[in-house]
Amino acid sequence: MSKELDDSYINAIWEVTEALQEETQVEKAVSACLDTLVRTTGVSLGLAWLINSSDERLHIIACTGQTDLTGITTPVDGGVLGEVFKSRRAKQIDDITRESIELPGDIEDNSIEIKNTLIIPLCTKHVSYGCLQLINKTGGFIDSDLVLGGHLAALVSIDIEDKGYRIAYEKNKPLIQLSNVIKDYPSGDSTIRVLDGIDLTIYEQEFLVVLGESGCGKTTLLNIIGGMDRMTEGSMTVEDKDFSKPGERQLTRYRRDYVGFVFQSYNLMPNLSALENVRFIAENCKDSTSPEEAIEMVGLSDRKNNLPSQMSGGQQQRVSIARAIAKNPKLILADEPTAALDFKTSIEVLGIMEDIIRSKKKTVVMITHNAEISKMADRVVRIREGKISSIRINNSPLHASELSW
Repeated sequence: MSKELDDSYINAIWEVTEALQEETQVEKAVSACLDTLVRTTGVSLGLAWLINSSDERLHIIACTGQTDLTGITTPVDGGVLGEVFKSRRAKQIDDITRESIELPGDIEDNSIEIKNTLIIPLCTKHVSYGCLQLINKTGGFIDSDLVLGGHLAALVSIDIEDKGYRIAYEKNKPLIQLSNVIKDYPSGDSTIRVLDGIDLTIYEQEFLVVLGESGCGKTTLLNIIGGMDRMTEGSMTVEDKDFSKPGERQLTRYRRDYVGFVFQSYNLMPNLSALENVRFIAENCKDSTSPEEAIEMVGLSDRKNNLPSQMSGGQQQRVSIARAIAKNPKLILADEPTAALDFKTSIEVLGIMEDIIRSKKKTVVMITHNAEISKMADRVVRIREGKISSIRINNSPLHASELSW
């Protein structure tokens, strides 16, 4: 077909040119370009991916169409997006069922059935900034779509370069850094690989949720971060100090003083009252806080003398949270803390966790299979078959009271 552009496509170029001149923020300029491109080509969904220089991942910074996927990320080392980014050459897939391509897990998990896609690099002569992706055009893409996309991508790339834009996730200082973490377990004469090359940075004072199906490796990852299990290969640093192969004494101090744990099964001592459960932990920690204060923070002052058997599941989980608070740790790890609770009680428990993160300025890593909870997080890591399939940044986290399932 002819590569000449009709009037609507030419008008789109002028429209984007004017938008780039008017917009001072790159995100808004890219979004305006994407809106025009989606409307002119008639696709159902458009995505703008930009490279994050700090983690070498492509991040969706603008989304136009049937669903909001802003915040999803994907590594540049794999998949069709990374291929386009690195080769700086557009790729058109007319029938996605006929090609084996790798897309970010969160796109698949949002139940978007992708039939065809056009991916255009955002690059200048020397630098690649990301990609524009058009998804699902009825009747398939035509030559003019590629030509228009190329023109608009070139305009946006020059604008990015002129504005000196650099996307980066800078949530305070790195607290924990994992690099190429592998965990194998023996199984008869062979081994089972549960974690397969995990790269992850956990930042101070962030709420990080790890999502994944049962058996994907998320609990194993939490156990390694918490010093309850050891990696087979890879490295881990804690506040820039190597913690890849800690000795037993170092590991004990780390678990005792640095990390607070909230378990699905509560793990309370049945013969001790709520306050005694908290005090027992606090008295064995280096810089603990008042057990009474911790109990009060979770709203159980009137139940502090009750034994676990005299308390509901939600109340027991509150004691578990108070126990973690009393240690005054840098990091709190929560393993499916609401899995055994009903909705109302879950929201109450999540509200307490939210208060801890914001008022006590703690870093919290929570694993769950409930995707609704992830809407509270600063970032969401999705694990699939032992690998990180995507990392999503939540620009507007919800409060616990706003969740529903």
